[in-house]
Amino acid sequence: MKALPDLGPTKKLKLPKEVERKLPNGLTVIAIRRPAVPLVEVRLRVPFARTHLSRAALLSQTLFSGTAELSTVEIAAELQKVGGGLSAGVDPDRLMVSGNGLVTGLDRILELLAEVLTGAAYPVEEVTTERDRLIDRIQVAQSQPSHLARVALLKRMYGKHPYAVQTPEVEQVRAVRPAQVRALHAERLHPAGATLVLVGDITPDKALDAAERALGTWNGGGKQADLPRTPELEPGPLVLVDRPGAVQSSLRLALPAVGRTHEDHAALQLANLLFGGYFSSRWVENIREDKGYTYGPHSLIEHAEAGSAFVAAAEVATAVTGPALLETYYELGRLASLPPKEDELEQARQYALGTLQLGMSTQAGLAGLASTYAGFGLRLGFLAEHAARLAGATRDDVAAAAARYLAPSRAITVVLGDAEKIESPLRALTAVDKA
Repeated sequence: MKALPDLGPTKKLKLPKEVERKLPNGLTVIAIRRPAVPLVEVRLRVPFARTHLSRAALLSQTLFSGTAELSTVEIAAELQKVGGGLSAGVDPDRLMVSGNGLVTGLDRILELLAEVLTGAAYPVEEVTTERDRLIDRIQVAQSQPSHLARVALLKRMYGKHPYAVQTPEVEQVRAVRPAQVRALHAERLHPAGATLVLVGDITPDKALDAAERALGTWNGGGKQADLPRTPELEPGPLVLVDRPGAVQSSLRLALPAVGRTHEDHAALQLANLLFGGYFSSRWVENIREDKGYTYGPHSLIEHAEAGSAFVAAAEVATAVTGPALLETYYELGRLASLPPKEDELEQARQYALGTLQLGMSTQAGLAGLASTYAGFGLRLGFLAEHAARLAGATRDDVAAAAARYLAPSRAITVVLGDAEKIESPLRALTAVDKA
């Protein structure tokens, strides 16, 4: 077998210039020139924590369903005239409006965005239709093992914190009325604390002027809610969620992590990659390539405004549930006990640095990064600092981070599967509580 060539030198991270303006109404606008293609990416991030889940979900689905002047079809047609489109989504931290269009249509895109933000009507027929669609999607999700495992993991991780429940119940959605969605819009969809990111073949100052013209009069007298910090993860018995007849088991683990600005973040990111964060990781090599227990195990560090966590997930055949969990604990313990080899660490480091480069290589990727970091009070300049920390992290740094955060004794574990077949093997490994 031919040996792989040595890894090449890491290219220096080139960061584009961000031009920023805070409007009198509290909206922060960030414009970045990236002239690859004659398009502009639009990302509007509005703080939306602690909202009624079902109403927030329905609001995001019907935000563009019409105003006093335009119907949902007319809004779509106006956006299409400038080669554009906009959509909205919501999570426990924010409401995000995303889209793009031709640079020549930026003024019109922003005008339509402003019209929706200040005058969304939420027509009864449109809300009813989208409510039914949302109910269908929730019912489909509730039949999926991955969703059920995620629900159980969040509940175990967060207890009474708002993050513990992130999907509304069907009956809650069915009870939502258009008037309630309008009231939520009036209360929470306002510019204070919001960030608009524009990336593309633009002149930044002109783009900022266009944003101020369109959105400078957007206001709202509503409230902004702050989230409490997430509770510390408390290890305890494995939570077994019974799914009779299941041919697979869903393994989920959570461990503590730190935010992006913490001094341990770079080392912990590398530790995550070594464990299960990319295809060449130890966990993937062990339970996929070597033993064939699963197809796609994966781990990542999830960052939210109220806290961060390490999460690992795998779907395994029922018969190998116990062995797969044993190997998972083994790989966590090995990483927490022994420093990685230099070449193994260097491969993970190159992957992490390359991913940073790749994430900024397109207009859409750059807009997503800028918007995400802005939501945490950071700017793209932070990436240079983070890249330097990744480049400088030593084997001892990574080993210390793994020992501090990824020791298997600190893990929260949830398994969804056929309890009759998997409970005994799991109890041979650890204490078990049936949900």
